[in-house]
Amino acid sequence: MGLVSELRRRNVLRMAVLYAVAAWLIMQVAEVMMSVVGLPAWAGRTVFVLLGVGFPIALIFSWFYELTPEGISLETDVDLQESITHVTGRRLDFIVISLLCAGLILFAYDKWWIGPPPEKSIAVLPFENMSGDPEQEFFSDGLSDTLIHVLAQVSGLKVTATTSSFYFKGKNVDVVEIARQLKVGTILEGSVQKAGNRVRVIAQLVNARDGTHLWSETYDRELKDVFAIQTEISGQIVRALKVALGAGEQEALAHAQKPTENLEAYELYLRGRYFWQRRGEDNIRHAVDLLEDATELDPQFARAWSSLAAALITLPQFSEATYDMHYPRAVSVAQRALALDDNLAEAYAVIGEVVRQDKKWAEAEGHYLRAIASEPKNATAHLWYGEHLASVGRVRDALEETLIAYRLDPLHPGTNMVLAWIYFFLKDLNNALKYGAAAWELGNDRGLYVQGIAHLRLGEVDRAMELAEQYERAEKFNSRVQSFRILVSSHAGFGRIDDAYRAVSTNLDLLRANAWWVLWQPDMVTFRQDPRFAALVTELGLLDYWRENGWPDACQPLGDSVSCE
Repeated sequence: MGLVSELRRRNVLRMAVLYAVAAWLIMQVAEVMMSVVGLPAWAGRTVFVLLGVGFPIALIFSWFYELTPEGISLETDVDLQESITHVTGRRLDFIVISLLCAGLILFAYDKWWIGPPPEKSIAVLPFENMSGDPEQEFFSDGLSDTLIHVLAQVSGLKVTATTSSFYFKGKNVDVVEIARQLKVGTILEGSVQKAGNRVRVIAQLVNARDGTHLWSETYDRELKDVFAIQTEISGQIVRALKVALGAGEQEALAHAQKPTENLEAYELYLRGRYFWQRRGEDNIRHAVDLLEDATELDPQFARAWSSLAAALITLPQFSEATYDMHYPRAVSVAQRALALDDNLAEAYAVIGEVVRQDKKWAEAEGHYLRAIASEPKNATAHLWYGEHLASVGRVRDALEETLIAYRLDPLHPGTNMVLAWIYFFLKDLNNALKYGAAAWELGNDRGLYVQGIAHLRLGEVDRAMELAEQYERAEKFNSRVQSFRILVSSHAGFGRIDDAYRAVSTNLDLLRANAWWVLWQPDMVTFRQDPRFAALVTELGLLDYWRENGWPDACQPLGDSVSCE
């Protein structure tokens, strides 16, 4: 009997098909579970490796062993006349067909139950600079950023924020895959060629499901008509997506498309946004200089003032610049922006951040809510409000708000970092690891830190130490706030409650709002149960805030005081 015939008789070939189908089905289930339940990325790799190891074992088993009415026996011990491999083969065929049906059901679940991206959704990729001059990169990126802002004014249209859209800049990723990662139905891509006072913009709208073009257009204009180009492109996108606009929305679009009459100021603004979005101390300082120049050229340029305020408030996070030096000016600049345009979410959010640092919780909340009301699709406003809610202990509310920011800007490193912390507070360590890893991969060094403490909580000390060492090498500005959080949680974790309260009391006036996240960590239960906690939150002004705005997850009112666990 030939080898192939013997492989068929012993059902080795059927076993190979069965194993391959079952393995595929298991991988699909693992992928869905990772998406829905939030399993960490390493879970998928582990499943794949285990399935790969099991494949040759299954084939070897099917060659040497046979299923008989008495059970499993060595193939050499079974009389050929009594063999029932043909019956077993039919059973294997039935199992393969059943698994294929299960795979079809899973496919339908993934496609229709979980649902495709919403039809009226778009990501604007950074337009390619075709000018041959790297110095003009700001202009092509600026046009894309402005179009994102313009389209975000359209109700009923989901628009991916700049950070996530620009993540793919310079990467050779197919538009269909980009759309899948950003969960959008359409992609706007294009190119810009600027020469002297002329500019050519090529824009095309792509159907994310199959990569086909919905429309494309070329615009040859004098540079002074750059706002007209934005108007035409955004208008055609809206029509292509069949979004009905009311008069108020049309007015909002027109206002967003022409924020200044001064073209030189607008170029400086685009340069400033370009460098600010890339973060880092040198980039942010350069952005501040450019935005200051823009506001000098056009003192009525509200969005330039707002962007300047955002740059000023961001600088201390990436440098040794002090909060006291930059925050008062950031508030003044943001107020200047709002005096010119009282619908700028970014300016409201900046003021909210500053007053939150001063522990003016209710006032901060008012500014965040005003920011969100002004621009409901502004991811930064939702993110900073989520951070505020986490600071005051409303952790589940913080999760809800931060998930809104995540849906608007899924590849934002800061958003992934905040989600990792929130899930850690909620004892969901799988999601803490998932989003911590994403934050690190997207460029936020502190993703290493939250992964480290999550592994420590899981008892995986070696992995936690490895990540801690990596974090220490990566984090350039390990601030006093971060050191304070580590110190207080360490004292509380080892039962040194007096030392923890001593550390808090001696640093109370020096710390910034995000430091108070430490109060809501899972290992701070004993700290919160101590009678001194009620006095602490009263001194911080949290008790009055909670009475008016809602109690934290870990606390409840107790007469004129509070009881926490």
